[in-house]
Amino acid sequence: MQVTRELFNDVMVPNYNPSEVIPVRGEGSRVWDQNGKEFIDFAGGIAVNCLGHCHPALVNALKEQGEKIWHLSNVMTNEPALRLAKKLTDATFADKVYFANSGAEANEAALKLARRWALDVHGEQKNQIIAFNKGFHGRTFFTVTVGGQAAYSDGFGPKPAAIDHCDYNDLAAFEALISDNTCAVMMEPLQGEGGIISPTSEFIKGVRALCDKHNALLIFDEVQTGVGRTGDLYAYQGLDVTPDILTTAKALGGGFPIGAMITTASIAEHLKVGTHGSTYGGNPLACAVAEAAFDTVNSEEVLAGVKEREQLLRDGFAAINEKYDVFSEVRGKGLLLGAVLNSKFEGRARDFLLASTKHGLMSLVAGTNVVRFTPSLVIPLEDIKEGLARFEKAVADVVNG
Repeated sequence: MQVTRELFNDVMVPNYNPSEVIPVRGEGSRVWDQNGKEFIDFAGGIAVNCLGHCHPALVNALKEQGEKIWHLSNVMTNEPALRLAKKLTDATFADKVYFANSGAEANEAALKLARRWALDVHGEQKNQIIAFNKGFHGRTFFTVTVGGQAAYSDGFGPKPAAIDHCDYNDLAAFEALISDNTCAVMMEPLQGEGGIISPTSEFIKGVRALCDKHNALLIFDEVQTGVGRTGDLYAYQGLDVTPDILTTAKALGGGFPIGAMITTASIAEHLKVGTHGSTYGGNPLACAVAEAAFDTVNSEEVLAGVKEREQLLRDGFAAINEKYDVFSEVRGKGLLLGAVLNSKFEGRARDFLLASTKHGLMSLVAGTNVVRFTPSLVIPLEDIKEGLARFEKAVADVVNG
Protein backbone atom coordinates (compact mmCIF):
# COMPACT_ATOMS: atom_id res chain seq x y z
CA MET A 1 0.00 0.00 0.00
CA GLN A 2 1.29 3.44 -0.91
CA VAL A 3 1.36 5.76 2.11
CA THR A 4 0.79 9.44 1.35
CA ARG A 5 -0.15 12.55 3.30
CA GLU A 6 -3.62 12.29 1.75
CA LEU A 7 -4.09 8.94 3.50
CA PHE A 8 -3.93 10.82 6.82
CA ASN A 9 -7.01 12.80 5.80
CA ASP A 10 -8.81 9.58 4.89
CA VAL A 11 -8.13 7.52 8.01
CA MET A 12 -7.05 9.77 10.90
CA VAL A 13 -9.09 11.89 13.29
CA PRO A 14 -8.40 15.52 12.22
CA ASN A 15 -7.03 16.81 15.54
CA TYR A 16 -3.56 17.04 13.96
CA ASN A 17 -2.44 18.79 10.81
CA PRO A 18 0.91 17.17 10.05
CA SER A 19 3.49 18.29 7.53
CA GLU A 20 3.55 16.92 4.00
CA VAL A 21 6.92 15.38 4.94
CA ILE A 22 6.75 11.69 5.93
CA PRO A 23 10.05 10.63 7.52
CA VAL A 24 10.99 6.99 7.03
CA ARG A 25 14.51 6.69 8.45
CA GLY A 26 16.63 8.40 11.06
CA GLU A 27 20.21 8.11 12.24
CA GLY A 28 21.63 10.38 14.92
CA SER A 29 20.39 13.90 14.22
CA ARG A 30 19.64 13.29 10.55
CA VAL A 31 16.31 12.13 9.11
CA TRP A 32 15.29 11.10 5.58
CA ASP A 33 11.80 11.27 4.11
CA GLN A 34 10.05 9.05 1.54
CA ASN A 35 11.75 10.92 -1.28
CA GLY A 36 15.22 10.60 0.20
CA LYS A 37 15.41 14.27 1.27
CA GLU A 38 17.66 14.75 4.29
CA PHE A 39 16.73 16.86 7.32
CA ILE A 40 18.71 17.93 10.36
CA ASP A 41 16.60 17.40 13.45
CA PHE A 42 16.49 20.40 15.80
CA ALA A 43 13.06 19.26 17.09
CA GLY A 44 13.76 15.85 18.58
CA GLY A 45 10.13 14.82 18.52
CA ILE A 46 9.40 17.76 20.89
CA ALA A 47 12.25 17.09 23.33
CA VAL A 48 11.78 13.30 23.21
CA ASN A 49 14.65 11.93 21.12
CA CYS A 50 17.32 12.91 23.63
CA LEU A 51 19.91 10.66 21.98
CA GLY A 52 18.79 11.21 18.42
CA HIS A 53 17.42 8.50 16.17
CA CYS A 54 18.33 4.82 16.48
CA HIS A 55 21.03 5.31 19.11
CA PRO A 56 22.94 2.00 19.40
CA ALA A 57 22.48 1.72 23.17
CA LEU A 58 18.71 2.05 22.83
CA VAL A 59 18.47 -0.25 19.81
CA ASN A 60 20.47 -2.93 21.65
CA ALA A 61 18.32 -2.62 24.77
CA LEU A 62 15.16 -2.95 22.69
CA LYS A 63 16.46 -6.01 20.83
CA GLU A 64 17.73 -7.74 23.97
CA GLN A 65 14.57 -7.16 25.98
CA GLY A 66 12.40 -7.96 22.96
CA GLU A 67 13.75 -11.51 23.05
CA LYS A 68 13.08 -11.88 26.79
CA ILE A 69 9.69 -10.56 27.90
CA TRP A 70 7.54 -7.76 26.51
CA HIS A 71 4.70 -7.22 28.92
CA LEU A 72 3.53 -8.12 32.39
CA SER A 73 0.62 -6.61 34.24
CA ASN A 74 1.31 -5.00 37.59
CA VAL A 75 0.03 -8.15 39.25
CA MET A 76 3.73 -8.95 38.90
CA THR A 77 6.83 -6.80 38.62
CA ASN A 78 9.87 -7.11 36.37
CA GLU A 79 13.61 -6.59 36.43
CA PRO A 80 13.92 -3.59 34.05
CA ALA A 81 11.27 -1.63 35.98
CA LEU A 82 12.96 -2.17 39.31
CA ARG A 83 16.43 -1.39 37.93
CA LEU A 84 15.18 1.85 36.39
CA ALA A 85 13.30 2.83 39.55
CA LYS A 86 16.45 2.29 41.64
CA LYS A 87 18.48 4.47 39.27
CA LEU A 88 15.85 7.24 39.38
CA THR A 89 15.76 7.30 43.17
CA ASP A 90 19.57 7.09 43.47
CA ALA A 91 19.97 10.11 41.18
CA THR A 92 17.24 12.35 42.65
CA PHE A 93 15.56 13.48 45.88
CA ALA A 94 12.93 10.76 45.55
CA ASP A 95 12.41 7.47 47.38
CA LYS A 96 9.55 6.00 45.33
CA VAL A 97 8.56 5.71 41.67
CA TYR A 98 5.27 5.18 39.84
CA PHE A 99 5.55 4.29 36.14
CA ALA A 100 3.10 5.42 33.47
CA ASN A 101 3.11 5.71 29.68
CA SER A 102 3.29 9.46 29.10
CA GLY A 103 3.77 12.84 30.69
CA ALA A 104 0.04 13.41 30.96
CA GLU A 105 -0.39 10.12 32.83
CA ALA A 106 2.52 10.92 35.15
CA ASN A 107 0.97 14.32 35.86
CA GLU A 108 -2.46 12.78 36.41
CA ALA A 109 -0.90 10.46 38.98
CA ALA A 110 0.88 13.37 40.68
CA LEU A 111 -2.31 15.41 40.97
CA LYS A 112 -4.33 12.45 42.26
CA LEU A 113 -1.62 11.66 44.79
CA ALA A 114 -1.57 15.29 45.99
CA ARG A 115 -5.34 15.34 46.47
CA ARG A 116 -5.29 11.98 48.28
CA TRP A 117 -2.40 13.09 50.52
CA ALA A 118 -4.25 16.28 51.44
CA LEU A 119 -7.47 14.42 52.18
CA ASP A 120 -5.73 11.82 54.35
CA VAL A 121 -3.49 14.24 56.25
CA HIS A 122 -5.46 17.50 56.41
CA GLY A 123 -9.10 16.84 55.47
CA GLU A 124 -11.40 17.44 52.51
CA GLN A 125 -11.27 21.27 52.71
CA LYS A 126 -7.61 21.22 51.57
CA ASN A 127 -8.22 20.60 47.86
CA GLN A 128 -7.09 23.71 45.92
CA ILE A 129 -4.54 23.19 43.15
CA ILE A 130 -2.62 26.22 41.88
CA ALA A 131 -0.89 26.29 38.51
CA PHE A 132 0.35 28.98 36.15
CA ASN A 133 -0.98 30.73 33.07
CA LYS A 134 0.57 29.45 29.83
CA GLY A 135 1.59 26.24 31.59
CA PHE A 136 1.11 22.87 29.92
CA HIS A 137 0.67 19.59 31.77
CA GLY A 138 -0.97 17.17 29.34
CA ARG A 139 -4.25 16.41 27.60
CA THR A 140 -6.24 14.36 30.09
CA PHE A 141 -9.17 16.41 31.35
CA PHE A 142 -7.59 16.89 34.79
CA THR A 143 -4.13 17.84 33.47
CA VAL A 144 -5.42 20.06 30.68
CA THR A 145 -7.55 21.96 33.20
CA VAL A 146 -4.55 22.40 35.48
CA GLY A 147 -2.58 23.62 32.46
CA GLY A 148 -2.92 27.37 32.12
CA GLN A 149 -4.27 27.55 28.56
CA ALA A 150 -8.07 27.63 28.61
CA ALA A 151 -8.31 27.10 24.86
CA TYR A 152 -7.12 23.52 25.40
CA SER A 153 -9.69 22.71 28.12
CA ASP A 154 -12.76 24.68 26.96
CA GLY A 155 -15.57 22.90 25.15
CA PHE A 156 -15.60 19.56 26.96
CA GLY A 157 -18.19 20.24 29.64
CA PRO A 158 -17.76 21.01 33.36
CA LYS A 159 -14.13 21.13 34.40
CA PRO A 160 -12.57 19.62 37.54
CA ALA A 161 -13.03 22.11 40.36
CA ALA A 162 -10.76 23.90 42.85
CA ILE A 163 -8.07 24.72 40.26
CA ASP A 164 -6.72 28.28 40.10
CA HIS A 165 -4.09 30.05 38.02
CA CYS A 166 -1.83 33.08 38.20
CA ASP A 167 1.01 34.43 36.09
CA TYR A 168 4.39 32.71 36.09
CA ASN A 169 7.13 34.79 37.75
CA ASP A 170 4.53 36.90 39.61
CA LEU A 171 5.27 36.02 43.23
CA ALA A 172 2.88 38.62 44.64
CA ALA A 173 -0.06 37.19 42.67
CA PHE A 174 0.88 33.70 43.80
CA GLU A 175 1.13 34.74 47.43
CA ALA A 176 -2.35 36.27 47.21
CA LEU A 177 -3.75 33.01 45.82
CA ILE A 178 -2.18 30.37 48.07
CA SER A 179 -3.74 29.52 51.44
CA ASP A 180 -3.97 26.74 53.99
CA ASN A 181 -6.61 25.17 51.72
CA THR A 182 -4.05 24.71 48.92
CA CYS A 183 -3.10 21.06 48.59
CA ALA A 184 -0.60 21.39 45.73
CA VAL A 185 1.13 23.74 43.32
CA MET A 186 2.05 22.37 39.89
CA MET A 187 4.64 24.15 37.78
CA GLU A 188 7.21 23.66 35.08
CA PRO A 189 10.67 24.71 36.30
CA LEU A 190 10.99 26.25 32.83
CA GLN A 191 7.78 26.79 30.87
CA GLY A 192 8.02 25.02 27.51
CA GLU A 193 4.80 25.16 25.53
CA GLY A 194 4.05 28.60 26.98
CA GLY A 195 7.03 30.27 25.31
CA ILE A 196 10.28 28.98 26.90
CA ILE A 197 10.02 31.06 30.07
CA SER A 198 12.67 30.59 32.77
CA PRO A 199 11.76 31.26 36.40
CA THR A 200 13.53 33.96 38.34
CA SER A 201 15.41 32.69 41.37
CA GLU A 202 13.26 34.87 43.63
CA PHE A 203 10.07 33.43 42.16
CA ILE A 204 10.87 29.75 42.30
CA LYS A 205 12.38 29.95 45.78
CA GLY A 206 9.41 32.04 46.90
CA VAL A 207 6.97 29.43 45.60
CA ARG A 208 8.82 26.73 47.57
CA ALA A 209 8.78 28.83 50.75
CA LEU A 210 5.06 29.61 50.45
CA CYS A 211 4.25 25.94 49.83
CA ASP A 212 6.12 25.12 53.04
CA LYS A 213 4.30 27.88 54.93
CA HIS A 214 0.87 26.59 53.88
CA ASN A 215 1.67 22.84 53.97
CA ALA A 216 1.12 22.48 50.23
CA LEU A 217 2.98 20.03 48.00
CA LEU A 218 5.17 21.42 45.23
CA ILE A 219 4.92 19.38 42.03
CA PHE A 220 7.52 19.97 39.31
CA ASP A 221 6.41 18.95 35.84
CA GLU A 222 9.77 17.99 34.31
CA VAL A 223 8.24 16.16 31.37
CA GLN A 224 10.08 18.48 28.96
CA THR A 225 12.96 19.72 31.13
CA GLY A 226 13.99 16.35 32.57
CA VAL A 227 16.68 13.82 31.62
CA GLY A 228 19.43 16.26 30.72
CA ARG A 229 17.50 18.75 28.65
CA THR A 230 18.70 21.83 30.59
CA GLY A 231 22.24 20.56 31.25
CA ASP A 232 21.32 19.13 34.65
CA LEU A 233 19.85 15.65 34.95
CA TYR A 234 16.67 17.34 36.20
CA ALA A 235 16.14 21.09 36.06
CA TYR A 236 15.42 21.37 39.80
CA GLN A 237 19.03 20.39 40.46
CA GLY A 238 20.22 23.61 38.84
CA LEU A 239 17.70 25.81 40.66
CA ASP A 240 18.51 25.02 44.30
CA VAL A 241 14.84 24.14 44.88
CA THR A 242 13.58 20.62 45.56
CA PRO A 243 9.97 19.64 44.82
CA ASP A 244 7.86 17.12 46.74
CA ILE A 245 6.73 15.33 43.59
CA LEU A 246 8.36 15.32 40.14
CA THR A 247 7.08 13.99 36.83
CA THR A 248 9.29 12.84 33.97
CA ALA A 249 8.56 11.44 30.49
CA LYS A 250 9.50 12.51 26.94
CA ALA A 251 13.30 12.02 27.00
CA LEU A 252 13.07 9.33 29.68
CA GLY A 253 12.53 6.67 27.03
CA GLY A 254 14.59 8.34 24.31
CA GLY A 255 11.64 7.87 21.94
CA PHE A 256 9.95 4.85 23.53
CA PRO A 257 6.73 5.81 25.40
CA ILE A 258 7.24 5.92 29.16
CA GLY A 259 6.54 8.32 32.01
CA ALA A 260 7.19 8.32 35.74
CA MET A 261 6.13 10.14 38.87
CA ILE A 262 8.70 10.21 41.65
CA THR A 263 8.25 11.35 45.24
CA THR A 264 9.21 10.79 48.86
CA ALA A 265 8.22 7.73 50.86
CA SER A 266 5.97 9.65 53.24
CA ILE A 267 3.92 11.12 50.39
CA ALA A 268 3.93 7.95 48.29
CA GLU A 269 2.28 5.89 51.03
CA HIS A 270 -1.03 7.64 50.29
CA LEU A 271 -1.36 5.79 46.98
CA LYS A 272 -2.33 2.55 48.67
CA VAL A 273 -3.12 -0.65 46.78
CA GLY A 274 -6.03 -0.03 44.43
CA THR A 275 -6.03 3.79 44.51
CA HIS A 276 -4.36 4.19 41.12
CA GLY A 277 -2.95 1.98 38.38
CA SER A 278 -1.89 1.44 34.78
CA THR A 279 -2.02 -1.54 32.44
CA TYR A 280 1.21 -0.68 30.63
CA GLY A 281 3.01 1.44 33.24
CA GLY A 282 6.32 -0.20 34.12
CA ASN A 283 6.25 -2.32 30.97
CA PRO A 284 9.57 -4.24 30.77
CA LEU A 285 10.21 -3.27 27.14
CA ALA A 286 9.77 0.44 27.87
CA CYS A 287 11.79 0.28 31.08
CA ALA A 288 14.69 -1.54 29.42
CA VAL A 289 14.97 1.14 26.74
CA ALA A 290 14.55 3.91 29.32
CA GLU A 291 17.28 2.41 31.48
CA ALA A 292 19.68 2.54 28.54
CA ALA A 293 18.70 6.13 27.79
CA PHE A 294 19.01 7.18 31.43
CA ASP A 295 22.42 5.54 31.82
CA THR A 296 23.71 7.26 28.70
CA VAL A 297 22.43 10.74 29.59
CA ASN A 298 23.36 10.59 33.28
CA SER A 299 27.05 11.14 32.66
CA GLU A 300 29.32 14.15 33.09
CA GLU A 301 30.29 13.99 29.43
CA VAL A 302 26.73 14.23 28.09
CA LEU A 303 25.50 16.81 30.60
CA ALA A 304 28.55 19.06 30.06
CA GLY A 305 28.07 18.59 26.32
CA VAL A 306 24.56 20.01 26.56
CA LYS A 307 25.95 23.30 27.85
CA GLU A 308 28.60 23.37 25.09
CA ARG A 309 25.92 22.80 22.46
CA GLU A 310 23.70 25.48 23.98
CA GLN A 311 26.47 28.04 23.57
CA LEU A 312 27.12 27.02 19.96
CA LEU A 313 23.42 27.47 19.16
CA ARG A 314 23.19 30.80 20.99
CA ASP A 315 26.25 32.09 19.11
CA GLY A 316 24.70 30.96 15.83
CA PHE A 317 21.35 32.61 16.56
CA ALA A 318 23.16 35.83 17.52
CA ALA A 319 25.06 35.85 14.23
CA ILE A 320 21.86 35.27 12.25
CA ASN A 321 20.07 37.99 14.19
CA GLU A 322 22.88 40.46 13.63
CA LYS A 323 22.37 40.01 9.91
CA TYR A 324 18.56 39.85 9.72
CA ASP A 325 17.22 41.46 12.95
CA VAL A 326 14.32 39.06 13.57
CA PHE A 327 14.64 38.09 17.26
CA SER A 328 14.18 40.16 20.40
CA GLU A 329 15.92 37.52 22.55
CA VAL A 330 16.77 33.84 22.84
CA ARG A 331 15.23 32.29 25.95
CA GLY A 332 15.67 29.00 27.73
CA LYS A 333 18.41 26.80 29.08
CA GLY A 334 20.49 23.93 27.77
CA LEU A 335 18.90 22.45 24.66
CA LEU A 336 15.44 23.86 25.34
CA LEU A 337 15.76 27.18 23.54
CA GLY A 338 13.26 29.65 22.12
CA ALA A 339 14.06 32.40 19.63
CA VAL A 340 11.50 35.14 20.34
CA LEU A 341 10.40 37.11 17.29
CA ASN A 342 10.64 40.88 17.48
CA SER A 343 7.76 43.26 16.74
CA LYS A 344 8.43 43.24 12.97
CA PHE A 345 7.75 39.49 12.78
CA GLU A 346 5.33 39.10 15.66
CA GLY A 347 2.99 36.13 15.35
CA ARG A 348 4.90 34.53 12.47
CA ALA A 349 6.67 31.64 14.22
CA ARG A 350 4.98 29.12 11.94
CA ASP A 351 6.36 30.90 8.86
CA PHE A 352 9.88 30.27 10.20
CA LEU A 353 9.02 26.63 10.90
CA LEU A 354 7.70 26.07 7.37
CA ALA A 355 10.69 27.81 5.80
CA SER A 356 13.02 25.67 7.92
CA THR A 357 11.32 22.50 6.70
CA LYS A 358 11.76 23.65 3.10
CA HIS A 359 15.51 24.01 3.73
CA GLY A 360 15.90 20.63 5.42
CA LEU A 361 15.69 21.58 9.09
CA MET A 362 13.15 20.24 11.60
CA SER A 363 12.19 22.87 14.19
CA LEU A 364 9.24 23.69 16.46
CA VAL A 365 7.17 26.59 17.73
CA ALA A 366 6.07 27.54 21.25
CA GLY A 367 3.01 29.65 20.60
CA THR A 368 2.82 32.05 17.68
CA ASN A 369 5.83 34.16 18.57
CA VAL A 370 8.62 31.75 19.54
CA VAL A 371 10.61 29.34 17.34
CA ARG A 372 11.55 26.43 19.62
CA PHE A 373 14.57 24.14 19.36
CA THR A 374 14.98 20.86 21.27
CA PRO A 375 17.64 18.80 19.45
CA SER A 376 19.34 15.65 20.64
CA LEU A 377 21.55 16.13 23.68
CA VAL A 378 24.40 14.48 21.75
CA ILE A 379 23.84 16.13 18.37
CA PRO A 380 27.24 16.34 16.61
CA LEU A 381 28.69 19.84 16.56
CA GLU A 382 28.94 19.68 12.78
CA ASP A 383 25.20 19.00 12.59
CA ILE A 384 24.55 22.08 14.72
CA LYS A 385 26.62 24.19 12.34
CA GLU A 386 24.88 22.77 9.29
CA GLY A 387 21.47 23.16 10.95
CA LEU A 388 22.22 26.80 11.70
CA ALA A 389 23.23 27.35 8.08
CA ARG A 390 19.90 25.90 6.96
CA PHE A 391 18.03 28.00 9.52
CA GLU A 392 19.74 31.12 8.20
CA LYS A 393 18.41 30.33 4.72
CA ALA A 394 14.93 29.94 6.20
CA VAL A 395 15.22 33.28 8.01
CA ALA A 396 16.37 34.93 4.80
CA ASP A 397 13.32 33.54 2.98
CA VAL A 398 10.92 34.93 5.57
CA VAL A 399 12.66 38.30 5.76
CA ASN A 400 12.80 38.68 1.98
CA GLY A 401 9.21 37.54 1.55
